Parts: sequence; C-alpha cells; structure tokens
Amino acid sequence: MTEMVYGSVPVRDGEPILPKWWRTVDKWSISCILILFGIGLLLGLAASPPLAAKNGFEPFHYVQRQAFFGGLALTAMFITSILNPVVVRRLAVLGFVAAFIALIFLPFFGTDFGKGATRWYSLGFASVQPSEFLKPGFIIVAAWMMAASQEIGGPPGRLWSFMLTITIVLILAMQPDFGQASLILFGWGVMYFVAGAPMTLLLGMAGLVVAGGMVAYNNSEHFARRIDGFLSTDVDPTTQLGYASNAIREGGFFGVGVGEGEVKWSLPDAHTDFIIAVAAEEYGLFLVLCIIAVYTSIIVRSLLRLMRERDPFIRLAGTGLACMFAVQAMINLGVAVRLLPAKGMTLPFVSYGGSSLIAGGIAIGMLLAFTRTRPQGEIGDLLRGRK
Repeated sequence: MTEMVYGSVPVRDGEPILPKWWRTVDKWSISCILILFGIGLLLGLAASPPLAAKNGFEPFHYVQRQAFFGGLALTAMFITSILNPVVVRRLAVLGFVAAFIALIFLPFFGTDFGKGATRWYSLGFASVQPSEFLKPGFIIVAAWMMAASQEIGGPPGRLWSFMLTITIVLILAMQPDFGQASLILFGWGVMYFVAGAPMTLLLGMAGLVVAGGMVAYNNSEHFARRIDGFLSTDVDPTTQLGYASNAIREGGFFGVGVGEGEVKWSLPDAHTDFIIAVAAEEYGLFLVLCIIAVYTSIIVRSLLRLMRERDPFIRLAGTGLACMFAVQAMINLGVAVRLLPAKGMTLPFVSYGGSSLIAGGIAIGMLLAFTRTRPQGEIGDLLRGRK
C-alpha cells in the first residue's frame, strides 16, 4: 500500500548492509573522490620533496603521510556513508560539541606554527585544526535547528542557528581565520535560503558581512595585509601569489613536463594551499580543467539527488555540505589565480593536510549518506498533490 501511495523503490527485507549500501549510494561521486585523492598523491610526488629536503626528511615523507591520512579519510568516508541519517545526526552533534570546545581553548593551548594565526593543536607527531572538524558538525546542527523550526509548534531553530553561527564566526575571526569564518557563514546562508529565508534578510546579512570586513580591515594587520596585496596592481614576483601566477602562466595548456616545474622550490605551501599552481605548471590547463570537472560532477550530482528528497533536515544538511565543499574548492582555486585574497585554505582531497583530509572524508561521507536512494516519494510528489 505504501508503495502505491508514494511510488517508492521496493525494500528488500533482510538485505545485508553492504549490498544495500552499494545499491543505494552514489557510486559516481565515490569514483570522483577517489580520482581527486589519486591526483593529490600524484601532485604530492612533485610538490613535497623540496620541503622534505628542507626539513631533513626522506624525499617522499609528506607523500607517505598524505597516503596515511588519506587512507583514514577514505575509511571515515565509507563508514559514515553506510550510516542512516539519524545516526549521522547524532554523531555529528557529538563531534560538533567536541570541536567547538577545542576551538574555544585554542588561544590558550594552540599554536600558530609561525603563520600568524593560532589555528592548530600540536601533538608532536601531527597537528589538529579544530575548525576543519567543526564545519561538517556545524552544518548538521544548523540544519537540524532549521528543520525543527518548520514543524508545528517547533522551536525557533532559525534564530538559534543564527546565534550559533555568529558565535562561531566571531571566535574564528579572533584567531584570525577569516577563510573558515566565511565558509561557516556561507554554509549557514545557503541553508537558510533553501529553508525559505526572505531576500531582504539575506541582503541585510550581506551588508553586515561587508561592514564586518571593513572593521576587520581597520583592526587586523593580518587581514589588511592580504587585502592590500590582493588589490595592488603590481604583484611582487617573490610573494606566494607572484610565484603561483608565474607558474600558471608558464604551464600553458599542457604544462612544462612531469617533474620539470620550478614553483615547488619557491613556494613554502606548494603542497597545500597552492597545489593547483604545481598542477598548472607541470601538467597545464588540461589537468586543472579536469580537476574542476570532477568537483563539478560531485556537486551537481549531489544537488540533483537532494532535489528529490522530502525530508527537510536531509535536504538542508546535504545542500549545506555540498555547497561548502564547492566553495572551499572555489576559494582555493580563486586565490591561486588572484581572483580572491589569500586565505590559507586547502583544496579538498588534493592538498596535503591531515585535518583537512580526515574532516573532508567525514563531510563527504555524510553527504553520501544523505544522498543515498531511500524508499520514499520524491519532493515533486508534494507539488503534484500526492501526500
């Protein structure tokens, strides 16, 4: 009777977990993630040996670490994608609380590793960046609040999510970490828009963001220096942006050849924030366009599957995760070609970084769990009057 009403996919009673997961998960998105990770290892082989030599390690020290952290990230992704949305939500709330507490204590126990911003906990053998793990948890918590506010007699979830967002943004701005703060604000804004926020409110939020940027420019030397460098008509060839811009120009359409690039010897962050410059120089525009196409495939497929989702929480959370993933990639690419100010943000699954890789694996695992095919009617059924 349920299938007749909802037009759903038949449920196979007693079906084992793994076959059921494989039948319902978006296999194309999984393939794209594996492609990105493979590209990251390939570029790591080119970009990391100079830094390893400088720090007295074996030539492929950072590649081995990337493979290790990437293995943990993929494991977390697959395990998370098997879980049902209710379990994902519960675990995400616990993870968010832990990451939020860690973020609060960063000024007292964190370190900046000489980069001018206290964003990490040093564990000796590795470092942890709490904001990376905070992002997926925040998306789930905010989506839960917004979805609850749509229920009859529900709590003021939109207001609660707004207050939580502002609190996190202020904490991140104090580090300072304006890149992660902008991602948090963007993720909340996208979900609020999907939840039915009026345009006047969103325009007002945009005005507040501009005003906040002006305050940060006048009160933060770190922020002002990056904005001034971005707005300057002349690019100092000895800066990170100068080296990256020159590498991209030198690469042309097909690159200078594998291992022949020079930017990796000049850029201190060639294996992390500016990994795309290494790709553009050695493999050319061709590989860059391939990377962009892979990211686009993941986002478009995820959003198309979420458009058929009837559960408001899943729809909001999945949209927030997908859009945050897309914008982080766009920011990294935009910085490299000087379309955006330098923000110190990794390219998901391609750049080196333990926290970024593992947190990204968890986030994509959540997205895969939310976009799995479930025995339900589609959102279009509601528009056609089928309930």
